[in-house]
Amino acid sequence: MKDLMAESGVAFGTSGARGLVSAMTDRVCYGYATGFLSYVRELGEYPAGGRVAIAGDLRPSTPRIVAACIQAVRDLGGEPVFCGFVPTPALALYSFAERIPSIMVTGSHIPADRNGIKFYRPTSEVLKDDEAGMAAQMVAFGDDTFDASGALREAQALPAIVDVEAAYLERYVQHFGAGALRGKRVGVYQHSAVGRDLLDRILRGLGAETVLLGRSDTFVPVDTEAIRDEDVALAHEWASGMALDAIVSTDGDSDRPLLADEAGTWLRGDVLGVLAARRIKAETVVTPVSSNTALELSGAIPRCFRTRIGSPYVVAAMQEASRTTSGLVCGYEANGGFLLGSDCSGVGGTRTSALPTRDAVLPMLLVLTAHDGPLSAQLATLPPRFTFSDRLTDFASELGTRLFALLEAGGMDQRLALQNELFGAFAGVAVTIDDTDGIRTTFDSGEIIHLRRSGNAPELRCYAEADTAERAAALSRLALPRVMAKLGIAAGAD
Repeated sequence: MKDLMAESGVAFGTSGARGLVSAMTDRVCYGYATGFLSYVRELGEYPAGGRVAIAGDLRPSTPRIVAACIQAVRDLGGEPVFCGFVPTPALALYSFAERIPSIMVTGSHIPADRNGIKFYRPTSEVLKDDEAGMAAQMVAFGDDTFDASGALREAQALPAIVDVEAAYLERYVQHFGAGALRGKRVGVYQHSAVGRDLLDRILRGLGAETVLLGRSDTFVPVDTEAIRDEDVALAHEWASGMALDAIVSTDGDSDRPLLADEAGTWLRGDVLGVLAARRIKAETVVTPVSSNTALELSGAIPRCFRTRIGSPYVVAAMQEASRTTSGLVCGYEANGGFLLGSDCSGVGGTRTSALPTRDAVLPMLLVLTAHDGPLSAQLATLPPRFTFSDRLTDFASELGTRLFALLEAGGMDQRLALQNELFGAFAGVAVTIDDTDGIRTTFDSGEIIHLRRSGNAPELRCYAEADTAERAAALSRLALPRVMAKLGIAAGAD
C-alpha cells in the first residue's frame, strides 16, 4: 500500500484518500479498498465473508470508483452492501449500527477533477493512528483484472441499493418531533449535494414548508469553509424575495452544513457549532484550533478542548473525553461538521445514539428548532468574534515547504519578529504563536491570523479572527498577498 500511495500520488489527507481523478484509477482505488479491509481484518473487526457498506456522492467519477471498491470486496471474499448515492453520515449511521466496515467515495467540496475515499471501521472513522497500519498492508492484483491504463477489464453493474436513508430521516424526526418546524419556511439550496433530496424530506418530516433552490445537474464545489461569492449573492437574493426563515445546504457529500439566517447571511460553521453545542447542553466540546474563540468567551460550555484540524483528531479527542469526563460530549469543526460523541435525549424521552462523524443535519436542526427568535437573534447572544477563511489554490507542496521553513525558523522571538514583519502593519504586534496545526498568531489587537496547508488539496488556507466580520475578511485578504510577496523574496523574485 505504501508503494501504491507513492506511485499514484493519491495520499491520505485529513479526510481519507484524495487525488486527481486521473490518478485515482480503478487499480489504485481497488488497492486502497483492499488495504483498508486487510487492515480491519488484521484488527479482528472484519471476518472472512463479512459485509462492507459502500456509497458515494454525485460527482461524475464516483460510480466508477464505487465499482472498483465493490470488486475489491468481492475479491477478498466479502459481501458488498451498496447503499447508493447518499450522505456520508447516513452511511456511517447504518454501518455503525450494523457493526460493519464502510467505504464512502467522495471528494467532499473539492472540484470534480478530484475525488476521494473515506474509510470507516465498524464503530469509528479511520483515525490518524490507523493510516500506518493501512499503508503497511500487502495488496495483490490479479494479472487479468486491470488493463494497461489501470481500468477494470470487466467492470460489473452496481448491485441493488440497500436503503439507509429511511433510518437517517427517522433519527431526526424522532429526536425533534414531527411538528418541530411547523410554521417555518426554509429554502433548500440543493446544488449537487448528495443529500439534497433527503434534507428536504427531513425538513418536511418535521413540519417545515420548503422551497427548493439552485439544483444543478453538474457538480458544484461548494466549500462550507470558503463560501463562494456567487453563493453569498444567491442567498441574499433568495432571502430578499421569498420571506424565508432560513436557507439550508451542505457540501458535496452532505456531512458539512451551510445555514443562512432570514436575511440570507451564511453562518460560519464554527459559530453554528457554538449555538448547536449550547442548544444540546453539551458539557464537553472538542474543536480544532482554527475554530472561533467565541466558544470559550461565551462561557456556555464547562470544558473545551482544541485539536489539530480534521475530524480524525476531533473524534480521538472526543473518545478520550468520554473516558475521562462525565456529561454529553460533542465536537465540531470550522467547516461546520458536527460530531455527537454521546447518546442524548430527544423529545418524549427518546434516545438518539452517538454519531462520532461529521453530520450536517443535526446542528442545523438544533438551531432551527430553538425558541430563541430568528437566527440573527441567536447570533446576537454570542460574543462579537468573527472568523473568515480564504485560500490560495494550486499552492504547490514545495511552496508550502519553503513558507513553513521560514515561519518556523529560529526561537520564539525571531518567529514573532517575522510575524510582525509580515502582518504588523495592519494587525498589530504579534504576542503568541500556536503551533498545534500550522502557524496561528495572536496580535495585541486581539486579532488572529492562522496559516495552514490543506490536508485535502494543494491549497494554503488563511483563517482570520476579529471583532467584526468585515475586519476578519480584511485581515485574511491582506495577509495572503504578504505571504506570496515573502515567498517571492525568498525565491529571488522582484
